[in-house]
Amino acid sequence: MAINIVSWIAVGLILATSAAILINRDWRVSLGALAVQYIAAFWLITRHLPFVMGSAKLITGWMVIAALGMTRLSLSAKEVDNEETFWPRGRGFRIILICIVALVAAGSTSRIEAVIPGLGLQVIAGSMILIGAGLVHLGVTSDLLRVILGLLTLLTGFEILYAAVESSILVTGMLAVTNLGLGIVGSYLLVAGTSPSEVGDEI
Repeated sequence: MAINIVSWIAVGLILATSAAILINRDWRVSLGALAVQYIAAFWLITRHLPFVMGSAKLITGWMVIAALGMTRLSLSAKEVDNEETFWPRGRGFRIILICIVALVAAGSTSRIEAVIPGLGLQVIAGSMILIGAGLVHLGVTSDLLRVILGLLTLLTGFEILYAAVESSILVTGMLAVTNLGLGIVGSYLLVAGTSPSEVGDEI
């Protein structure tokens, strides 16, 4: 019973952090929310995988956050100023989007559990929220760092759901490498995207 309560708390954290990443424009807040999101995902993953394998996901996620954070911190606000061009851009619209994601996740959780029993309502709800939030994030932003955050959120949702189906150590390791690769590529693109302006300033 206590485990189920903690799992529902983890689902609530996933919803709150997904909303924070989608709504907030401060990259520090977004990375902090992503770090908390990995803790909640770690708990849901350990419902079906051993503690060590779940810890690998948590440590890998924090390593990606550290890489992105250090890269973004080394760049000035002017260098990475990328005004989003998609419309609408208001916070109200994004709040509505995350509410729709939550409603869709709530409606589909019981149906998925009926089709694939044994996954757990909390695991399904958390993964569906992350997948939906990641897709929404990718659809409303053009900023490179936020695109990477959306991909990481989407991948985390997939990992939670897949961990309940497959407990292979090899697959878990490949997913961890995918996360690291995504973080490294994101850091490289952040730096590469500022190179032309830096060269222009030097000239």
